[in-house]
Amino acid sequence: MDSSSGQEAESLKANQESNSSLNRRLLQRADLLLMQGYDQFHACQFEAALHSWNKSLGIYRELGIRQAEGAVLTNLGLACEGLGDYAKAIDYLDKAMAIAIEIQDYKGSGDVLINLGNVYIDLGRYEPAINYYEQGLEIAQNIPDIRMQAAALGNLGNACQIIGDYDKAIDYLEKSLKLTQKLKDIREQANVLGNLGWFYYVTGELNKAIKSYQKSLKIKQEIGDRRGEAHTIGRLGLVYGELGDYQREIEHHQQSLSIIREIKYRIGEVDSLKNLGDALLKCGDFEKATIYLYEAIQIGESLRSELGEDVAPKVSFFETQDLTYRLLQTALIDQNKLEEALEISERGRSRMFVEFLAGKLRERTDSKFTGTLPKIEHIKQIATEHNATLVEYSIIYDGFRTEGKLQAKESELFIWVIQPLGTVTFQRVNLKPLWQKHNTALADFVSTTRESIGVRGRDALPVNTPDSTNTDDQNLQHIHEILIQPIADCLPKNVNEKVIFIPHESLFLVPFPALQDANGKYLIEKHTILTAPSIQILDLTHRQRQQIRGKNNDILVVGNPTMPQVCLEIGKPPQRLRSLPGAEREAIEIAKLFKTKAIIGDAATKKNIAQQMTEARIIHLATHGLLDDFTGAEIPGAIALAPSGEDNGLLTAGEILQMQLNAELVVLSACNTGRGRLTGDGVTGLSRSLISAGVKSVIVSLWAVFDAATAELMVDFYQNLDRGFDKAQALRQAMLTSMIQHPNSLRSWAAFTLIGEAE
Repeated sequence: MDSSSGQEAESLKANQESNSSLNRRLLQRADLLLMQGYDQFHACQFEAALHSWNKSLGIYRELGIRQAEGAVLTNLGLACEGLGDYAKAIDYLDKAMAIAIEIQDYKGSGDVLINLGNVYIDLGRYEPAINYYEQGLEIAQNIPDIRMQAAALGNLGNACQIIGDYDKAIDYLEKSLKLTQKLKDIREQANVLGNLGWFYYVTGELNKAIKSYQKSLKIKQEIGDRRGEAHTIGRLGLVYGELGDYQREIEHHQQSLSIIREIKYRIGEVDSLKNLGDALLKCGDFEKATIYLYEAIQIGESLRSELGEDVAPKVSFFETQDLTYRLLQTALIDQNKLEEALEISERGRSRMFVEFLAGKLRERTDSKFTGTLPKIEHIKQIATEHNATLVEYSIIYDGFRTEGKLQAKESELFIWVIQPLGTVTFQRVNLKPLWQKHNTALADFVSTTRESIGVRGRDALPVNTPDSTNTDDQNLQHIHEILIQPIADCLPKNVNEKVIFIPHESLFLVPFPALQDANGKYLIEKHTILTAPSIQILDLTHRQRQQIRGKNNDILVVGNPTMPQVCLEIGKPPQRLRSLPGAEREAIEIAKLFKTKAIIGDAATKKNIAQQMTEARIIHLATHGLLDDFTGAEIPGAIALAPSGEDNGLLTAGEILQMQLNAELVVLSACNTGRGRLTGDGVTGLSRSLISAGVKSVIVSLWAVFDAATAELMVDFYQNLDRGFDKAQALRQAMLTSMIQHPNSLRSWAAFTLIGEAE
């Protein structure tokens, strides 16, 4: 080796040593930042922790240490969860999972799964949360990692409590506590003791609850877990409230709120403000309760707005905040602020729908409409513009103990009536006798009534169910007694004047036209009826009709497509939906009225129909409508069309949501098309997607209807439209005719409801 080669070798070696020394210093710096972030996180300094961990992440990436990079991404997800930024939390955790899978880091995968579960618990999405915890537990048992097992078991116990599976909850929690004691992991012990405290609180063992919370609180104070300390103090307050010591409860919630604000734990602040408002409400201090509940709603709405564009997390998060809106309604009504309470009722329903529809309206009209929060002057104006009487319902819950267990049960029904001239009246209905005397709930009673009509669930497949003539008039009269009788004097006497019902929760499934008064007269005989998800949605559909003047004149009529196959259960083979020859005859008859041709059989493919829908003024789809349990989609519902080589034939609600339609009317003459998933944001499903896509009015069915009877009613409906009736009047007249033709089959005519514009 010559001298130059030797010098090069020595230089290379020196560079390697220098780089190695630099890398060691960088690694030390990254490790210090990582530990600094842990200290900041445990002190609930989430923004500072984010700053430290982001710096360490950059160094680990520069050094190419993938395992450390994944761990830091997991930590960043935790910090974002602490700040209430759930969209970013999920994004960081998804990235961490991708790295863990890539490098086969099983411990990293388990940590991510458990933390994803925690985020979904915060969002109120308990089913996926439990699934993540179970996957994390399986990994922890396989590695094995006792500490991870303890965390997964503790979180599973907490999740099972939330969904009311108390046997599983106590089993998971006790197993978790044993493991944490074995590990001498006092931080995790404190968490499990807190979860046990909640278990004892819910199951009525209040002294045990206090002891568990006090043990948990002592540990959390010793280790400086400020977030855990605040949470436990608040939970202790709930126990004292259950014991009737409201002053002590208020003091605990105030102490908890003070800590939460100090550490800027926003989701905790929402919960603490709600609990404080509830305690003040129980004490009769309605004014102070109102202040705290308003503040809780404002912060919750701010957090929800940061969740991004995905609908499902927003709806789930909204459901976790739903109680606050109801408590505020109660506080306002107890102060006789009836119109302000109506504003809150509106503010607490269909918010995702309102925001999405307002956004679509802005896109299509270049308007600056923002879907602002509802005010009473605007609500009255909407009633005037529609020349209709609006009826809004709100179901109120309270906590009651049944066999020692704390359960939320329906306590009251609030009803507002807004007349066309702007007069607002209010009624308050006591629902407690339903479960106290009759051992049922309003939701169960609605379901029982539907069954008495002969409603069946899955009509899309071949079944043998005879036409039911055994309609239980007593059930229909009892629901009328609850929903209509208290406000009967406020409803119009002229049968042609419109009544628009704004249901709530299970009331979306009520067949309003079929409700009977004490004399056996159906509501449809006395009133022209429509429904809407919220008063604001009425306004938005009205704006769509005014601002989006479609030039479409095409009439699209579809009947009995070649049916697709649908998998009803995981692991089971798909089944072909049954043919609807009556729907085919219906489509042919309706097409004749419009001097067009019905699209049937193989021609009615998903691609063909979806394309023609964008050009149509009236769309009539006589085929199967499927519920969420068929599709498994986050936005439930699908229309069955003919499959082709490019698709499965199901036009889903999610796909409709992304379409741009200008139709004045869509009729879903199919099974269960008016149903969807009942959520805190109202009913999601086909009708919601169609209105969001730009449709002005939608007619849907609340249950499966015999295709022959449907054909008669629908032909009659279109003939009534041709005679000059508006949509609501035309549907009413068709129902009255069907009532005469099928006097013993309420199910044949009462299923259909008009949503949106009557004109």
